[in-house]
Amino acid sequence: MTEIIERLSKVRQGVMFIIGAASGTGKSTVIKKLLERDSNLNWSVSVTTRAKREGEVDGVDYHYVTDEEYDRLRAEDAFYECVDSQYGNRYGTLRSEVDGFINVGQDVIFDVDWVGLQQIKEKAPNDVVSIYMLPPSISELRRRLEGRGTDSAEIINKRMNLVGEQLKHWQEYDYVVVCDDLEQTISKVAKIFSAERMKRYRQKGLNEFARQLIEEAGDNV
Repeated sequence: MTEIIERLSKVRQGVMFIIGAASGTGKSTVIKKLLERDSNLNWSVSVTTRAKREGEVDGVDYHYVTDEEYDRLRAEDAFYECVDSQYGNRYGTLRSEVDGFINVGQDVIFDVDWVGLQQIKEKAPNDVVSIYMLPPSISELRRRLEGRGTDSAEIINKRMNLVGEQLKHWQEYDYVVVCDDLEQTISKVAKIFSAERMKRYRQKGLNEFARQLIEEAGDNV
């Protein structure tokens, strides 16, 4: 039985998991822990036009490209999703980067907002599973932002001013998880991953396996 399960898992279609949340909810921490614990889960390295910072590695942190290269990739429809940031830099998720994983049964996790989610769903509707993380309360969200110790009061206030607009999109996601306890949240998301991986249409080896079972059953009649 174990051999059969392993054989079927090798021909499974990979899943594109997209996690959304308001800033400070804990999304980055949850994604980091899931990547550490799940060997079948991969992080897609995005393309960016911003300059490489000290300590960053091309191909690991980002794929660093010029504006001209970015324009070429966009014209070739090479992105699953792309966005121009308010700071002038541009970012995109390469189709080739993601397809290289999902076509061999590996899954990819994304940290994109609702705009990116809509772009990806338009191009790969059957491969996308989206999860939205809600904070337990707005006061707790502010406490978490302040607890980071990385942002000034001005930046925190700006982030809090955006929370209402970010939360409005929660109904556009397939699943919703309240991020109260970190370990419980990770466990809930991991269970969603497991269930989605077992969807019949993603297990490409099932048709042949079921056909063989039916033939064998007929021979024994």
